[in-house]
Amino acid sequence: MSRNNYTFTSESVSEGHPDKVCDRISDAVLDAFLSEEPEARVAAETFATTNRVVIGGEVGLSDKDKLRDYMGRIDEIARACIKDIGYEQDKFHHETVEITNLLHEQSAHIAQGVDAADNKDEGAGDQGIMFGYATTESEALMPAPIQYSHAILRRLAEVRKNGTEPALGPDAKSQLSVIYENGKPVGVSSVVLSTQHLDEALTSDDIRAIVEPYIRETLPEGWLTAATEWHVNPTGKFVIGGPDGDAGLTGRKIIVDTYGGAAPHGGGAFSGKDPTKVDRSAAYAARYLAKNVVAAGMAERCTIQLSYAIGVSKPLSIYADTHGTGEVAPAAIEKAIDQVMDLTPRGIRSHLGLNKPIYQRTAAYGHFGRTPDEDGGFSWERTDLVEALKGAV
Repeated sequence: MSRNNYTFTSESVSEGHPDKVCDRISDAVLDAFLSEEPEARVAAETFATTNRVVIGGEVGLSDKDKLRDYMGRIDEIARACIKDIGYEQDKFHHETVEITNLLHEQSAHIAQGVDAADNKDEGAGDQGIMFGYATTESEALMPAPIQYSHAILRRLAEVRKNGTEPALGPDAKSQLSVIYENGKPVGVSSVVLSTQHLDEALTSDDIRAIVEPYIRETLPEGWLTAATEWHVNPTGKFVIGGPDGDAGLTGRKIIVDTYGGAAPHGGGAFSGKDPTKVDRSAAYAARYLAKNVVAAGMAERCTIQLSYAIGVSKPLSIYADTHGTGEVAPAAIEKAIDQVMDLTPRGIRSHLGLNKPIYQRTAAYGHFGRTPDEDGGFSWERTDLVEALKGAV
């Protein structure tokens, strides 16, 4: 039996967090290659530490001359990301950081299992399991703790970048403990916020005075009370931030990227991977399907799992769980999903329009719960499959 009264906690990290700097660079590399060729192959990993960024992995374009040209632009791409994030520290500055490019051409052995040939449909880029989740507890059909943890940091990034709060630095983390009554979020028992600041004289109390108004305006009315515990920069000064303070690596924030621990995760990271990699594209498809199931009124909560094998086009399994909230049997939802969407790698990319340079924007503040963009970004957040699902059950 599921619990109705409890407290659940999720965290988010800002675009200036060391791991998110790396996610951003990896996705910027991906976008650069996709802007040249929609079928480009990219699996880019980034490592960052004091005064140094290292980028490695596999890339592929059909035109070898253009591949060499784009390989020469990696330094420029990385510096532009670091500049936009806002790093101008002595030991991590967009102009002076040392950048090492170790990218190489994609393995032909991987390509032979993935590429379509001899009347064989394109296969998945890897084996694995992917999960999608949706819930009615927020307007975005996302779990409230992670959705509002993201929202706090996005708001603080806005006021930092527009000059309203120049004392704030790029590196930050937020954490919310949300109180649930009768299965619905009703308040916050604790707020944890650690943010880099540029003035060494500022105390924890000074930082709280800066950030508290933005936190209050971001959270639903009545969620913060006299009983809410506040922990703002609890260790004191936080001046040295980003990769100079702690090394970063692509793909280390997969729970931040998805559902904040409120739903299962298949284990695969997203950033730096082109959409032939089902770690990314099928996880987006699973979220899209779960969100449309909930938007269609079939359940208040829905988890979708998909599974794949490398070189095999169709999913090996489709699983739905409505956690006891369903108006439609999970088996009927599974059957409907199989009818209304082609879940081969190419079918997912076509349905969601994933062969576009739309990934750099996903690198911070979550891949889910965002507003779909007119250019196709966050297409997996659309609810345009509702009627088709209703008609298939």
